[in-house]
Amino acid sequence: MEAFFSSALGVAIAEIGDKTQLLALFLAARFARKNTIAAGIFTATLLNHAVSAVFGVWLAQTVPPEVMKWIVGLSFIAVGLWLLLPDPPGGPDNRWLKYGAFGATAALFFLAEIGDKTQIATVLLAARYQEMFGVVAGSTLGLMLASLPAVYLGETLMKKIPPKAVRLSACALFCILGAATLAGGGISLQ
Repeated sequence: MEAFFSSALGVAIAEIGDKTQLLALFLAARFARKNTIAAGIFTATLLNHAVSAVFGVWLAQTVPPEVMKWIVGLSFIAVGLWLLLPDPPGGPDNRWLKYGAFGATAALFFLAEIGDKTQIATVLLAARYQEMFGVVAGSTLGLMLASLPAVYLGETLMKKIPPKAVRLSACALFCILGAATLAGGGISLQ
């Protein structure tokens, strides 16, 4: 359960104000079918995070535990610091819109998550906990919790959430996870 809750909380906080949340706003403004957009987000996220978790578990089983502890711990801290940086400017690629609400959403979300903070966090969480199901379920839930308000409630809600405070909270959470991993944190990477 720790893998599930850590993944859900970490990803949900990291996603607030992220480019994928802005992508959800864009798609909600472009397409009227909100449930279809939500299904596209879920499908893309589940696939992306499943692949990420497989890689993370594989890493944990391949790399020696002492080395893995340093890789995961320092990487969590790096992701935490990375969260302090604003996303680069630029909107979504409009060529995907011809595939409709589901196709455009699934394709754009999958592509947006490649190399994104949450994909890297999912790899790290899977490596730390060596539990695919809990990490994939938690990270997918976290991304959905951050994205669905943008789809259904739009800009009104997004204007009320202070992005700087959220980024600082997410930074602190990932840095604490990194420090706990380096210190042992009661969780074995073996």
